[in-house]
Amino acid sequence: MKLNKSRLVLSLIFFSIVFFILISILFISRKESGKPLSAYFSTRCLDYKQKEFSRKLNDKIVDYLAAAKLKGITPCKDESDLQKRISEGKLVKVSSGNSYIIEKMTFSYPFITSEGKMLLDEIARRLSEKCTQKGLNGVKFYITSMTRRIDNVKSLRRYNGNASQNSPHLFGNTFDISYKRFVARKWVLTNCDKRFLKEALAEVIWQLRTENRCWATHEKMQSCYHVVAR
Repeated sequence: MKLNKSRLVLSLIFFSIVFFILISILFISRKESGKPLSAYFSTRCLDYKQKEFSRKLNDKIVDYLAAAKLKGITPCKDESDLQKRISEGKLVKVSSGNSYIIEKMTFSYPFITSEGKMLLDEIARRLSEKCTQKGLNGVKFYITSMTRRIDNVKSLRRYNGNASQNSPHLFGNTFDISYKRFVARKWVLTNCDKRFLKEALAEVIWQLRTENRCWATHEKMQSCYHVVAR
């Protein structure tokens, strides 16, 4: 019985030390960023001043397909074609990092044109800056789809009747960003946070669209923003 009590005491001491260390790390990180520790646990609604921009992202494929085709790569027929575009430097790899997370892809590959990569990085930079101003730090979004091969599109159309045979993803300058899933340096992302992030991301993409940097579509069925570099 005494042995069990000793183990219980040691366990409580151990977890108390771990908890103290975690709180200290959080306190230091909040202090360095100029934000109080309470911001990490905040449930304050962020979306009340954020305007809705997702409805403005309504470009149609038929309106920009020809231009996107000219700006992108020749579609890859198969794996060999894809590797050729990569070795020629026409496609660059995109990896998860401090700004975004690459989702596991079934019908596409984490490669894109250099222009597409610059656009993606600019979206991430502007979103991070906007969120930091609101006290939401370390924001990352998920990229769910990028470059597809011709055989990928054929396979996808068997499962998704809305998938276009002339998909802009074939030209290597297109990517999809989920507007439902985000991560941030916060204990819990509330529904308010998520609504804010969805529209804040849409606003950033809209700004780049008005600068003639991209075309974009709010895809409700896929819960993503479909973005094409131009």
